[in-house]
Amino acid sequence: MDAFKTATGEETVMQDAFLRLRAAARKQAFPELAERRRWLTALERLIKDNRQPLIAAVSADFGHRSDVETRLGELFPSLEGIRHAQRHLARWMRPQRRKASIWFMPARNRVIPQPLGVVGVIVPWNYPLFLAFGPLVAALAAGNRVMVKMSELTPATGELLRELCGRYFGPDLVTVVNGGPELAQAFTRLPFDHLLFTGSTAIGKHVMRAAADNLTPVTLELGGKSPTLVAPGADVSLAAESIVAGKMFNAGQTCVAPDYVLVQEKERDRLVAALEGAASKAHPQLRDSSAYSNIINQRHYQRLQGWLDEARAAGAAVRQINPAGEALDGVRKLPLTLVLDCPDEVRLMQEEIFGPILPVVSYRTFAEALDYINNRPRPLALYLFDTDEKRIEQTLRDTISGGVAINDTLLQVAQDDMPFGGVGPSGMGHYHGPEGFLTFSKLKPVFEQSRLSGAPMTRAPYGRRIEWLLKLMMGR
Repeated sequence: MDAFKTATGEETVMQDAFLRLRAAARKQAFPELAERRRWLTALERLIKDNRQPLIAAVSADFGHRSDVETRLGELFPSLEGIRHAQRHLARWMRPQRRKASIWFMPARNRVIPQPLGVVGVIVPWNYPLFLAFGPLVAALAAGNRVMVKMSELTPATGELLRELCGRYFGPDLVTVVNGGPELAQAFTRLPFDHLLFTGSTAIGKHVMRAAADNLTPVTLELGGKSPTLVAPGADVSLAAESIVAGKMFNAGQTCVAPDYVLVQEKERDRLVAALEGAASKAHPQLRDSSAYSNIINQRHYQRLQGWLDEARAAGAAVRQINPAGEALDGVRKLPLTLVLDCPDEVRLMQEEIFGPILPVVSYRTFAEALDYINNRPRPLALYLFDTDEKRIEQTLRDTISGGVAINDTLLQVAQDDMPFGGVGPSGMGHYHGPEGFLTFSKLKPVFEQSRLSGAPMTRAPYGRRIEWLLKLMMGR
């Protein structure tokens, strides 16, 4: 295998770990229900027993991450995902009966969900716990061994997870590796049975190319510019509170955060005022607030500041909502920043923002707003604030996105019985709940012939009997 021809010492350790996982998968190709439930219980214990160290590690990596946001956005959905899988796993694993065509009866058909083997998971920095544990739940429920590559931007979290997974699972079930871009590239070249990547669209293309050399199937969970559409006559106060909550959670560093908001021209000023009020109420202080998270590092902080400078230079109006008027230099805390009249060609309008910056775009008609969305790459999420059922159905029918939330933001991700995934530039494939189990399973079709079979009538030597039968089968 090309992935094993040349390797650094770090890569050799990773390759040895992969081979150990693959040997374990081949030795136990179909773990029983009780075994998989023990694995999920071990993951649940890992989270519950180490709640505070996990919260502290993430906060150390961010410089400061709100402990409420880590519990609410990472630990709670991870535990809920485990509970959901435990409740439904027996049904997911059950072979499914499928009908045999009348021409092949009394043969029987069934489909058996079978573990793939060894699954690779590449975790981003923005939610390093949830985006490691979520795929782990699905892969373990499906009976696989798992290797997890953590982000180099969250070294404390990565090292803690490496130690905890070794302690709670052992080296034959789950292995966590840490390292920089070179190790990540070597990771994608390993011959996994499935590879799940969460991250940027640009890096996702490289992951897919590397996986293609091994014909490794991939699930790509990317991002994009998720629009928020405030329909004519919508409750502006409700919309503003939800948009602020979704945009300021984790300081906007969320792949499904509202990226920009569309509002009717005559409602724009009212929405802007409501957004300013909602942000001031949610976070009256920023600098020393334990409730508001940092931008992950100085490079990303400078990127966001540079994009704002570019928008200002292009004529956009930039409004930072800093209720206490605090000096925020040196703490990497960026206020919610509204950008009005922003030209389409600047980077704020072209690239996923991944920070608490919110362009506000005006439209005249609802159809114009839908056209604006459809003329851009398909997003991971679409948010609609509306109570008009016809417009809601029109939006669902006429736009394509990874998921939709109506009259709220972010919460579609936490629905365990629904698939999560993007479309086109925002990703491919799904996981969470039953779709996660299926993603990491091979649905093996099994045809079982009966002793009373008509199949011999179709075999050579051919004669008048097969001609008569073919006329009957083909309807003439």
